[in-house]
Amino acid sequence: MRLVVGADLGQAFDYTAFAALEARDDRVYEVRHLERHRQKSYPYLVDRLKTIVLRLAVRPTLAVDATGVGRPVVDMIRDARIDAHLLAITITAGDAVVMDGMWRRVPKRDLVSTVAVLLQTGRLRIARGLALASVLEHEPQSFRAKISISGNDTYEAWRDKDHDDLVLAVALAAWVMEKAVDWDKWIEAWARIYGV
Repeated sequence: MRLVVGADLGQAFDYTAFAALEARDDRVYEVRHLERHRQKSYPYLVDRLKTIVLRLAVRPTLAVDATGVGRPVVDMIRDARIDAHLLAITITAGDAVVMDGMWRRVPKRDLVSTVAVLLQTGRLRIARGLALASVLEHEPQSFRAKISISGNDTYEAWRDKDHDDLVLAVALAAWVMEKAVDWDKWIEAWARIYGV
């Protein structure tokens, strides 16, 4: 069984969201846990993440948004010694994935398109019993791509009142599930580099 917890870290008035995905043998991913927090301290959020991981049946991978405030929070997560493989993802407007140890720079279009394809093909399933399931189902519908004059694409919620925190937490986890081609070798390399 593979589990990935996605963490989209928000700033002061934005939501921070956590999503746990479980991979089945048929490459279907089940959203097993969703939660989001607003106006909570980063130490509180790191502690919350540790609690989520402790409740899981197997050691997960943490796919953490390292964009903006994320980098120092990634350091806090590492210092908290959460029993998980840590993968820090900086979300970019670029068009190529860049890998450096536990750090990844991933275009937002890759994250968004991963979730879109999984939803369209029925390979991403959201447990109905989750309190935020209906919120998660709404978020991709309000997500829009904008193309700038220079030809760059950006992705954001359609209106200011809409949020994309849950869909990005799911996208981080789903992207890791889909793009970690040789999962076992990646985990071994991570353990060698970081001694865990």
